[in-house]
Amino acid sequence: MNSTKYIFVTGGVTSSLGKGIISASLAKLLQARGLSVTIQKLDPYINIDPGTLNPYEHGECFVTNDGAETDLDLGHYERFLNVSTSQANNITTGRIYQSVIQKERKGAYLGKTVQVIPHITDEIKDSIKILGETGDYDVVITEIGGTVGDIESLPFVEAVRQLKWELKTNCLFIHLTLVPYLSAAKELKTKPTQNSVKKMLELGVQPDILVCRTEHHLDQEIKDKIARFCNVAENAVIESRDASSIYEVPILMQKEGLDEVVIEKLQMTGLPSPDLTKWKSFLHALQNPQKSIKIALVGKYVELQDSYKSIVEALNHGGVANNTKVGIDWVHSASLTDANVANKLKEVSGVLVAPGFGERGIEGKITAIKYARENNIPFLGICLGMQCAVIEFARNVLSLNHAHTVEIDQKTPHPVINMMEEQKSISNLGGTMRLGEYTCEIESTSKVFESYQSNSIQERHRHRYEFNNEYLSSFVENGMIPTGKNPQTGLIEIVEIPKHKWFVGVQFHPEYKSSVEQPHPLFTAFVKACLNG
Repeated sequence: MNSTKYIFVTGGVTSSLGKGIISASLAKLLQARGLSVTIQKLDPYINIDPGTLNPYEHGECFVTNDGAETDLDLGHYERFLNVSTSQANNITTGRIYQSVIQKERKGAYLGKTVQVIPHITDEIKDSIKILGETGDYDVVITEIGGTVGDIESLPFVEAVRQLKWELKTNCLFIHLTLVPYLSAAKELKTKPTQNSVKKMLELGVQPDILVCRTEHHLDQEIKDKIARFCNVAENAVIESRDASSIYEVPILMQKEGLDEVVIEKLQMTGLPSPDLTKWKSFLHALQNPQKSIKIALVGKYVELQDSYKSIVEALNHGGVANNTKVGIDWVHSASLTDANVANKLKEVSGVLVAPGFGERGIEGKITAIKYARENNIPFLGICLGMQCAVIEFARNVLSLNHAHTVEIDQKTPHPVINMMEEQKSISNLGGTMRLGEYTCEIESTSKVFESYQSNSIQERHRHRYEFNNEYLSSFVENGMIPTGKNPQTGLIEIVEIPKHKWFVGVQFHPEYKSSVEQPHPLFTAFVKACLNG
């Protein structure tokens, strides 16, 4: 292809319609035709990134290889495309304004008054185009967060309106909207979609394609009506019904012809039909499991399951790799006590203790780990989950009463988890943790080596605290072994209990690297261990 094509995805009527899944599904269909595709998310909030946001506010914070703390939609992008994202794939209003203000302080605008137009919109346009200019992509899909009409989104919509004229035939707009069903009238209603498109037109943007979220089938008459009143071609009205799995959406979009319409409008000729062989094989295995198990996911944000989105999907991937349906028993860590843990975990085949920050629910996590260790139940601890495993072992095996992490108890007599040395002088919380991809060297005799089949791995991190090596010899003598270390710092990345059936704690976040085409080996091994229990 001669030049990069740009696709902008907006949403109307309501939030949570699934712009990220539609964007990832379209990207998958185009990738399956041999195109190089990436996806970018523009978030209208003023935070620089979601790293300091409570998961109740924004769900999971996804971390990229280069250490960017990003929106959870980037996890969907990577899981669908099996391609790494970066800092350039997630732009917030906060980052845009921060960049413009820094330029103004340096005198970059030569004394001119700095305004939303052109300075903010130009910065947004540069952030969009940089992926196409430096990444060697055939197609860049840019999803604009929020809902059209929101005050926060206006500069982004204006920026892409301007880009339409600059890019000419090399860009198009997809608008995701809602066609609700009113049970009292027994009718699908198109007026919300019409009003949403009208709002787009008021902002100077004519959608090229409408993707209509609906719980019921849209017949041709309704599609024609939407096309007529919204100024789009009849074949550009795409039905998007609720699916049993997010991984079914690319197939549904292919049946609706979404990729065909995109190719036609962007004048991309001579492309082969999409090869979705691997995808369909995964989907078939997902929908037709031979076995089933239940795994307890112990965390303090279980009311909002998007807080653990990557973990859930990594368990699904590991389940498919084992021809198994993985059911998740959501266990609120704050509710666990010594008195009820046996009853709450009696039905599960494995225990996964999730990452997190702060004191709330940490004793429940430690209680769950003790139960899994003493009852020989397969266990996987991630980040704080691994640190809690260390604390539990110190208290109940090493008899170090009141052992803790200094994150929670700065006066603990036994700080088995301590703040990393380089973190001690840091005062700002945003973007200052140990973030991104680091090397871990693995012992050949370990359970994790059986999983990875490699002595050296690269995994992503997001933490400030680490295993305190002053206690290392005591742990080793009593049966908890460090089986993975960072070769530069000596940081303990992995701990195991060899005498246990399968007991692994990792300081990193393996869930971030699991995808449909490459299920993460650690989750695959964990599910297998749960099956063999």
